[in-house]
Amino acid sequence: MGCCQSSLMLRVREGGDTHPHPDKKEKEKEKEKENHKDQAPYLRNHQKESLAVAVPATVAPAAPDSWWLSFSEFSLAELKAATDNFSSEFIVSESGDKPPNLVYKGRLRHHWIAVKKFPKAAWPDPKQFVEEASGVGNLRHPRLANLIGYCCDADHRLLVAQYMPNDTLAKHLFHWENQTIEWAMRLRVAHYIAQALNYCSSEGRPLYHDLNAYRVLFDEEGDPRLSCFGLIKNSRDGKSYSTNLAYTPPEYLRNGRVTPESVIYSFGTVLLDLLSGKHIPPSQALDMIQGKNNMLLMDSHLEGKFSIEEANVVVNLASKCLQYEPRERPDTKDLVTTLAPLHTKPDVHSHIMLGIPKQEEAPSTPQRPLSAMGEACSRMDLTAIHQILVATHYRDDEGTNELSFQEWTQQMRDMLEARKRGDCAFRDKDFKTAIDNYSQFIDVGTMVSPTVFARRSLCYLLCDQPDPALRDAMQAQCVYPDWPTAFYMQSVALAKLDMQKDATDMLNEAAALEEKRQRGGRGS
Repeated sequence: MGCCQSSLMLRVREGGDTHPHPDKKEKEKEKEKENHKDQAPYLRNHQKESLAVAVPATVAPAAPDSWWLSFSEFSLAELKAATDNFSSEFIVSESGDKPPNLVYKGRLRHHWIAVKKFPKAAWPDPKQFVEEASGVGNLRHPRLANLIGYCCDADHRLLVAQYMPNDTLAKHLFHWENQTIEWAMRLRVAHYIAQALNYCSSEGRPLYHDLNAYRVLFDEEGDPRLSCFGLIKNSRDGKSYSTNLAYTPPEYLRNGRVTPESVIYSFGTVLLDLLSGKHIPPSQALDMIQGKNNMLLMDSHLEGKFSIEEANVVVNLASKCLQYEPRERPDTKDLVTTLAPLHTKPDVHSHIMLGIPKQEEAPSTPQRPLSAMGEACSRMDLTAIHQILVATHYRDDEGTNELSFQEWTQQMRDMLEARKRGDCAFRDKDFKTAIDNYSQFIDVGTMVSPTVFARRSLCYLLCDQPDPALRDAMQAQCVYPDWPTAFYMQSVALAKLDMQKDATDMLNEAAALEEKRQRGGRGS
């Protein structure tokens, strides 16, 4: 059913991490939560073949439940059924996408999805389309409407994303009925979208095509998210901007190229939308700003309901973003740094600010009885998890590595010695030393051990580093796709990242795998 290999799995296969940039040490806990509360990807459905050295790179059909959190390939039949054969009644595109690039709402396996449909002419090379989709599918962040899959079947090119049920920023700003967006919520939108852009940039995806108010979506809790569809061009060689030329970055008009600085310019136009509640051409807005008439930009519906000091900060930032020369514009880190202090109501839920009811889906999997490991993970009892991993030792690694006599080189002996040192440090609760030695073992890459990844994941958790802990748990799943411990460790890391619903889903998935094993699967 697939067209080509997932770039995510290719990176794993080549011994890399699921993220292209290494972690920076000594980050503050709160900063880590903001900037790295992002990897809720669950590497799923990979065949267990030749696990000694390589993990298969083919994206397989998603398993029930966890597919919603992973990146998967879907069949055309599934997406036709989900959208009533792409019925016009299911079209949810506004001004952001028009034929032939339409977005449909669909219902698939008890979840709402958004499906973007391309003509074959937009992406004639199926391999190129899947590579582009896989690159975006690697991203996971609470500020993104994440890409969860694709379909590349004959002449069909489709992307599948998480569906955001509470409309677009354009709808709430320009076409509201009962109430406009309050000032604090507008600041939250600006801050969250800046975070999304900064995350994408840090993950090697700095280009966003046609950023505008229609690309900002609101999830079931009312939180603003950036649509993942803008991270992929409408076609291999097509235009990147579909909006009025008055809002297009000047350098794009000159050379037709999108750059990271072009994205900053477009972010400036979104700031103008948030300030004014309407479309104002950047040139007109800059004239007002240069004439010291900042307040003329402000939405009249906000009169007396906003801070002039905060408004001036946003106006000045918009002015910097809209500079004619790209090099004079701020970068995404500057956006976050400037806007973060303005986010002054973090305890007020977004759905309350928007004046909408909170929409929640029922848990996708029922709660199951938990094993000792499951109970420890549900309680976030890291000490108990440590005791269980020490007691289990390497029992679950049996059969994952079969080495020939020729492979027992000096390098192999050194690698196993590093693992032995890591085991001693792990047993003695010297977790930083364990991380160092396990890393030496992993970096050689001749052997792949799910237990080492699980142990290093716990070490990271005990050192208050949930982001690399989550990635190690994901790597353990790559090596051993049906290993409950890998899922349990992901659950703990997700909980540490304050992603409670995802953590619960992963805990239930682990319990289901344990139950399956007890009915006759591989011994635990």
